[in-house]
Amino acid sequence: MIVGVYCGSSSGHDPVFAEAADSLGRVLALGGHGIAYGGGRVGLTGRIADSCLAHGGTVHGVITQDLLNKEVGHTGLTQLEVVDTMHERKARMASVSDGFVALPGGFGTLDELCEVLTWSQLGIHHKPVVLLNTKGYWNAFALMIDQAITEGFMPASHRSIIQLVDEPDQLPSALASPSPRPVPKWVSSE
Repeated sequence: MIVGVYCGSSSGHDPVFAEAADSLGRVLALGGHGIAYGGGRVGLTGRIADSCLAHGGTVHGVITQDLLNKEVGHTGLTQLEVVDTMHERKARMASVSDGFVALPGGFGTLDELCEVLTWSQLGIHHKPVVLLNTKGYWNAFALMIDQAITEGFMPASHRSIIQLVDEPDQLPSALASPSPRPVPKWVSSE
């Protein structure tokens, strides 16, 4: 299985985020899984790629020429594919991935995550989408989805599109969950 990974080009302030990226790279590689990601060498993106490679995994990076020119491309990958636009990058990553995981990140991570969630909602793919909820990072996102459901902007059944896991070791079983996936345990606003 090739896992599409979305995460920050920064490592964040707390070392726990980098540690989770290192652990996830190890777990995926030792489980026989490769990763597809944005091709960067910095932040959490670089950490997960390096960890996966160090543990014998394969890493397929997809990066735009512009980002490669800014010297953030990782040149030690199994494969580094250079594309022209961010749209091409996202489409290519989605096409080579059998499932997706999002670690903490910023606008780019949210953009990529929301796109694969929308594609799942529309039936364009039926691949699992998992959030690695390190340090409760995705709790507010889960609450936002609950608010959208409460206010009638999406049906409650769409909760099952996303699974939240707290530890990297939980990811392989979450990715293997049959479809339709069970409704995950969500944080409560109460």
